[in-house]
Amino acid sequence: MSKTILIAGASSQIAQTCIAQLMQHAYNIIAISRQELHIPGIESHQVADYHTASLPNIEEEIHGIVYFPGSIQLKPFGRVGIEDFKSEMDIHAWGAVEVLQKYAPLIPKTSTGSVVLMGSVAAKIGMPFHASVAMAKGAIHGLALALAAEWAPRIRVNVVAPSLTETPMAERLINSPEKREFIAKKNPMGKIGTSEDIASAITFLLSDESQWVTGQVISVDGGMSSLKL
Repeated sequence: MSKTILIAGASSQIAQTCIAQLMQHAYNIIAISRQELHIPGIESHQVADYHTASLPNIEEEIHGIVYFPGSIQLKPFGRVGIEDFKSEMDIHAWGAVEVLQKYAPLIPKTSTGSVVLMGSVAAKIGMPFHASVAMAKGAIHGLALALAAEWAPRIRVNVVAPSLTETPMAERLINSPEKREFIAKKNPMGKIGTSEDIASAITFLLSDESQWVTGQVISVDGGMSSLKL
């Protein structure tokens, strides 16, 4: 049976890479994005945001959900306003909640499903200037564990937690040779991650090869969260 995967935040580079990988494995894709998308062979919907009132009604059964929307705001704590914290929570956490409440019921009761949420190394180790994103991603980690327990054994829920990855969202942090070298040297693998690194982990978690994996925060971060060299 061909599986259908719902991708929220489908315009991001990691999401686009994930879609390409999934299509190579003959998955059907339903894409949701705030940007207009034209990807041959997939059903796409443009939304104003990721709250219930804007989300499209979908009739078909789905077998997996990935929630990609996010942002990176790096500021000293004293300069992070309450609205900054609310904005991060809104897109990372509340958006994920509303997407899952609307679409998880479309996973058939007669089959198993998989949900993958995007976490961050910043929610696992303390990093300066990451207060707002670390708090929001910490909420995602906690949500995934709670849902994995509540929905077992029918729906698996996992988190992929990257370190800084070479994507347009991170461009301002790696937009010079000096910045790239600095970031790469901080990583035990001595390099910056790619969208392919992250997408491959997500594709695995959506597949039948990961049927015994749930309730996990999987670090795809070059060892940053667990190694000290």
